[in-house]
Amino acid sequence: MKNTTLKLIILSFLQFAVWGAYLTSMGSYLAGVGFGSRIWLFFATQGFVSIFMPALAGIVADKWIPAQKVLSICHAVAGVCMIALAWYALSAGSGVHFGTFYTLYTISVAFYMPTIAISNSVAYNALEVSGKDPVKDFPPIRVFGTVGFICSMLFVNFVRNGQGIQFQNSYEQFFVSGILSVVLTLYALTLPNCPCKPASEGVKSFAEATGLSAFKLFKERQFAVFFIFSMLLGASLQITNGYANTYIKSFAGNPLFSGTWGANNANALISLSQVSETLCILLIPFFLKKFGIKKVMLISMFAWVLRFGFFGIGNPGGGVWLFVLSCIVYGVAFDFFNISGSLFVNENVDTGIRSSAQGLFMLMTNGIGASLGTWVAGLVVNHFVEDTAAYDPEWKTVWLIFAAYAFVVAILFAILFKYKHEQKKA
Repeated sequence: MKNTTLKLIILSFLQFAVWGAYLTSMGSYLAGVGFGSRIWLFFATQGFVSIFMPALAGIVADKWIPAQKVLSICHAVAGVCMIALAWYALSAGSGVHFGTFYTLYTISVAFYMPTIAISNSVAYNALEVSGKDPVKDFPPIRVFGTVGFICSMLFVNFVRNGQGIQFQNSYEQFFVSGILSVVLTLYALTLPNCPCKPASEGVKSFAEATGLSAFKLFKERQFAVFFIFSMLLGASLQITNGYANTYIKSFAGNPLFSGTWGANNANALISLSQVSETLCILLIPFFLKKFGIKKVMLISMFAWVLRFGFFGIGNPGGGVWLFVLSCIVYGVAFDFFNISGSLFVNENVDTGIRSSAQGLFMLMTNGIGASLGTWVAGLVVNHFVEDTAAYDPEWKTVWLIFAAYAFVVAILFAILFKYKHEQKKA
């Protein structure tokens, strides 16, 4: 059993270390090679491929190829394409062609995004086979995924290339991600077998796998409001991933902040968000039991207001404490929405459509919501900020607009979502 737990810890660590190597710092590289106005597109693409690729990979794992092998195949393609992207960026230097770079990136993330769900399936199966309870034993394992994400962030922040440039500002971050994916490609083949389902058990249809069969929940006002606001709140998810590093780094162009630690170590500063996320997971059971889903979701929404607001009024100098506060409230903003929302869906729908309802929740948040959110965020940033790679005081306006958006969503949710919480007795 201990061996199984250790294997799954390593799996979780590597799974999110792959993502953490570039997710929060990619924007800085893109701005540096002239793609600053298209940062939104790269993050919207992650949302777009999340609408259909996890479902397709899930069907393959259910029907034809064991999940651990599908995990290996997906990471192989994602890793090779990410390494090819990094190699191309190395060869092209300052003359990176958008079409080539974006194509390689899109293929890579299209095969990476399904691995998040597949790695969970592999872990659940391994725990069940070893006689453990996934509900109880998986969360402590999943925490190491966030640890892996943080370690990658810090690695690309502090390691420099031969020219003295931090990996977080150069193509090396993609090499790191690709190499980790290749490592996981091989490691996945050592994991316990996760067999395909026998024909008698049935295989999820595309509609079931994507959550489309759960769209009938929109007939119920409570769920219609919940899922619509899940999409609106999901729009906030990738905004700081896309622009926080670029924004903080831009302060280095202001003589008042050019020598500050924060302006030169944006990824390390942002990693406090993931540390907070890890700790806030532990608060969810108490808050859900005490206050119920509506109040917990409202706490998350107002935390997003503070997340964006603190970013807008802070700076990496004397105002760095505001950046730190922004990172601390991120844990509440992310966990109280993503995890609590998933638990609400699980507890309030019929067991027959529970998986489909979870698919719909992910579709509305990480798919449609994240895609639309990063697109609109890109419009806002490009309207106010002339050059995302340079210091611009209009960044403050941008973050305050995002904060205002989160505030409006919170007020409307408080008015429109009708849910009476009945506190359960211990």
